[in-house]
Amino acid sequence: MTGAPRPPLSVTADVHGDRLTLVLRGDLDRDSAGDFLASATRGLADRPGLRELHLDCTRVGAFDATALSALLMLRRRTAAEGVRLHLDAPPEAVRRLLETTGTLEHLTADPAGPCGDGSAGHP
Repeated sequence: MTGAPRPPLSVTADVHGDRLTLVLRGDLDRDSAGDFLASATRGLADRPGLRELHLDCTRVGAFDATALSALLMLRRRTAAEGVRLHLDAPPEAVRRLLETTGTLEHLTADPAGPCGDGSAGHP
């Protein structure tokens, strides 16, 4: 017996001034990570002067290593643009994976860092 197919990831954008929120619904995994990254990158490119990018993760289902790789790539892109990345309400399994891999703090650090160089104060 097989389960019903899961719906594909959907990404909805909501803009308020210099803040872009991407609402994610569905699985962020090897099948959707590329499209997610392309969508987020377009959101950055289409909005010069953006200061914050929020990812509303409330309805994220599966999350795998490919998704983590996409988030790390997005973090590099947001940092290069001086945009602060926020992960809003990640499900417990996602939060646990990010904490276990030591990437949660890195992903959400201020791109300027307290030293002004993007290092987030880490040696």
